[in-house]
Amino acid sequence: MKILLGMSGGLDSTYAALKLLREGHSVEGAVLVMHEHTDTSSAEAAALSLGIPCHVIDCKKEFQDSVVSNFISEYLAGRTPNPCIICNSEVKFRFLLKYARENGFDGIATGHYAKIVRKEARYAVAMANDPKKDQSYMLWRLSQDILSSLSFPLAEDTKQDVRAAAKDVGLYAADKEESQEICFVPDGDYASYIESVCGPSKKGSFVAKDGKILGEHNGIIRYTVGQRKGLGIAFGSRVFITDINPVDNTITLSDVDEKCSEFFVSDIIFSGITEPRVGEKVRLRVKIRYLAPPAECTLEYLGGGRGAVILDQPQRALTPGQSAVFYDGSCLVAGGFISAKKTQ
Repeated sequence: MKILLGMSGGLDSTYAALKLLREGHSVEGAVLVMHEHTDTSSAEAAALSLGIPCHVIDCKKEFQDSVVSNFISEYLAGRTPNPCIICNSEVKFRFLLKYARENGFDGIATGHYAKIVRKEARYAVAMANDPKKDQSYMLWRLSQDILSSLSFPLAEDTKQDVRAAAKDVGLYAADKEESQEICFVPDGDYASYIESVCGPSKKGSFVAKDGKILGEHNGIIRYTVGQRKGLGIAFGSRVFITDINPVDNTITLSDVDEKCSEFFVSDIIFSGITEPRVGEKVRLRVKIRYLAPPAECTLEYLGGGRGAVILDQPQRALTPGQSAVFYDGSCLVAGGFISAKKTQ
């Protein structure tokens, strides 16, 4: 098969290319230029070391329109977005597939740690063999069109094994460390980035649940639900952010680490199962954060891409704007955005 592989110049995508070549595929790389900080040289050097072409695909406008604009609007609305999830569905995989189809490729691949499986006559993402590196959570918005053309060469590998194998063959990027920051905000100061676009944040009030003013905050974009450090003010005891209200510009604090037993999701996409009937309840497991372990739950479908989730065991720091990703065993069957919650 002729496969177009998304390359960053990092270890995972480089080793994924090597694996595909060893399996006898015709492989070419592609690096997506999404913003001014995109480093094409590393991807091009990795491709050169493997003797394969590397195509440069410009998608800066689409990245700005789909990812950056959403990132800013979500923070201004008091929610906490994950830009990689939007990027994966709206830019990264979409542009890889578009270029592949326009240039005679049979499929696309990336160095993500995840699997593609068939479930109920549909394509779905499933958890990788390496639980510490599993990236399925980030891929819940991928369409059937993308999933049907996609492969993950590292699905069966662990990160430790990949690094060891890469060192054994002297692979380019074998010792390269992973990047953890938001790609278009390389210094990590996302609040300053938003202010550079929208102007200085408006200060507001920290308040107690009864409305009592406790102090002043420096703008809601600098905080997230569940946060308990870096509040910029001393209270004499540990407190937690339990709510961010963009309408009255207040942030609610509590000395009780509130847990959530029921919450609501919007914009649900069903991949590993067909869309349930309105009112139908499905037993699943849900991850409410990338690094959170899956929790047993019941998802009631409310129609229109909305659902109500009841957790068997209440969870802390459930954050509007983050993704709730649902699994049946190891198979990702659905995902949506956390829109509201109830506390016990």
